[in-house]
Amino acid sequence: MNRGANAATPDSRPAPRWLAPLGAGALLSLLAAQAFGFLASPPDRDMGHLQKIMYVHVPTAWVAMLAFTLVFVASALYLWRRDERHDLFAAANAEVGLILTGLTLALGSIWGRPTWGVWWTWDPRLTTTAILFMIYAGYLALRAFTDDAERRARWSAAIGILAFLNVPIVYMSVRWWRTLHQVQSSPRTMDRTYLWALVLNTLAFTLLGAYLVLRRYHLARRERAAEARLEEASLAHGGVAYV
Repeated sequence: MNRGANAATPDSRPAPRWLAPLGAGALLSLLAAQAFGFLASPPDRDMGHLQKIMYVHVPTAWVAMLAFTLVFVASALYLWRRDERHDLFAAANAEVGLILTGLTLALGSIWGRPTWGVWWTWDPRLTTTAILFMIYAGYLALRAFTDDAERRARWSAAIGILAFLNVPIVYMSVRWWRTLHQVQSSPRTMDRTYLWALVLNTLAFTLLGAYLVLRRYHLARRERAAEARLEEASLAHGGVAYV
């Protein structure tokens, strides 16, 4: 395998010790924010307690978009620096972003059934989000079925950059095509009680997303180090790796 001049040596070291406290802090923050949202905010005038699904639906969508933005940044950095760490960081964000996008779609369907009367409608926001999900699922499928690490990183970086074009389309879809899905709320249009609950949950989900990405990234580095050892063993034994 040919590796770029700036590629980092595979790292088999365990994840930093501060990751475990970060995960515990993220979980406690999430529980506290959810409790505040459910207990402190009154039922909505029109939707009742169903409105409180917003405290999960909106934060998961936000963190997913943030993760895909980081895929874009890390992919561009990989093509520039050819540093394997950027590729692995992009992949970690893509995995977390894909899971959160799937959760966003599921929660949106649960919210839409009593609100709109259907589980799914080809609303522009829903449609563009579903397309986003499929694009990043394809990104991860490409990684899974490409054996050569350098080729996998290069192809993934190209897709990671192109796939990001759909992120602003998803965000702006409710403004460009006005259908069922409401336009994004702002601090000026929300009651303070609902606003604080949403902000706290968004911060908690962001912290949780950061923990999941960093945990997956460090695991990916160890996996890559194991792959490198197998490659070296294979070359040392004439193409047969002994494990």
